[in-house]
Amino acid sequence: MNIRMPSSFSAAEWRILTEDYRLTKMSSPDRSLSVPSLDLLDTNRCRSYMEGAAEIFGTTVIAAAASQFSKRYAYMTMASGLYAMTMFDKALDYSLENCRIESVYQGSSWLPEVRLSDWQVSSPAAEGRKEWRDQVVSRIFAGNIAKVWRSIAAAARIPASTLWENMAISVYWLYEKRMVEGADESGLRRIEEDLRYLLEEAPAELFGERENPLMKYNNAETVISSSGEPKRKRRTCCLLYKVSGSSPYCVTCPLAGK
Repeated sequence: MNIRMPSSFSAAEWRILTEDYRLTKMSSPDRSLSVPSLDLLDTNRCRSYMEGAAEIFGTTVIAAAASQFSKRYAYMTMASGLYAMTMFDKALDYSLENCRIESVYQGSSWLPEVRLSDWQVSSPAAEGRKEWRDQVVSRIFAGNIAKVWRSIAAAARIPASTLWENMAISVYWLYEKRMVEGADESGLRRIEEDLRYLLEEAPAELFGERENPLMKYNNAETVISSSGEPKRKRRTCCLLYKVSGSSPYCVTCPLAGK
């Protein structure tokens, strides 16, 4: 594949990725839940990690803790990767072997970040963006998230479908709400093109699944949120109601109103 390697991100680009999308080069002083992502593939280590997360979330239900952790893991490994791909035409390697979870708090909120081992940056050749994009997407999903979801599903006894829908919701929000803020005309075109590809065209193998999960959970049925915005109705329950201090059900939950 013809890929050129720029030296790095600009200072402005780096600030966005680190301040908004939980990418870091810093090692966290909290070592209890700072581990290589590979550790999550070991059933015993994964179970132990979910138990640690359960203490943070204030629940004794390991599946509920695993679901809330999956939202954080998906965001830190996916958001900075896809944002850089679409907005900057640059990519880092988010494959499982290259990622480390850094346990970080913002106030009382646990918001872990991802630290990479290899920081080489790639960008597409003039006529090679589609092939390059496939590689970026595959490393994030098939090369990382799909493997972690399978392990968490087994260790925490939670359906993998719940974890995938948690991830899908973050992708929809990233492209439909966050990226479009302040994007210029060319940026908006690339956002639209990449989102259409991810939701409608990307083969399932890029996600390490039999079906494209972004297509699968792109539900046409919506509900109105408290802010008056229409939101996709979920197909799975994320178990947030089993976490300390949470409301009974999310407005988009399939259990709401039952």
